[in-house]
Amino acid sequence: MTRDDAQQFFDRRVEAWRRRDVEALMLAHTDDCVLESPIAGKVTGRAAIENVYRAFVTSFPDMTIENPDLIVEGDRAVQTVTFSGTNTGGFMGMPPTGKRFSLAAVLVCTMRDGRIAHEKRIYDFTGFLLEIGVLKAKPI
Repeated sequence: MTRDDAQQFFDRRVEAWRRRDVEALMLAHTDDCVLESPIAGKVTGRAAIENVYRAFVTSFPDMTIENPDLIVEGDRAVQTVTFSGTNTGGFMGMPPTGKRFSLAAVLVCTMRDGRIAHEKRIYDFTGFLLEIGVLKAKPI
């Protein structure tokens, strides 16, 4: 995959995120892909990854993705993005809080045959839970 191919692939992926197109997002992964994230843990395979996407867009139906920046080196790509949205669909079995979030994330991907074979998502999960009101913290 050339640098231009990778840029086009990840541009299409950002657009799929913006449309909340779970099928297109899932199909960007290989059949045996491994996804690691603070929210989902470690999941393997397209069906499991589809569930992760579906749960996220259901919990945050107004979710947006902005500020995509891409670094490509060989078969690896690192993309930084900012997700934002409102918890109107509940989250992790809890009722909706109606609170907004803005979450900076780093997506580290290993590519194979034009698809993502491994993806590790890095972000502040505790800060995210605080923002959407699922976790409470005492002020110092």
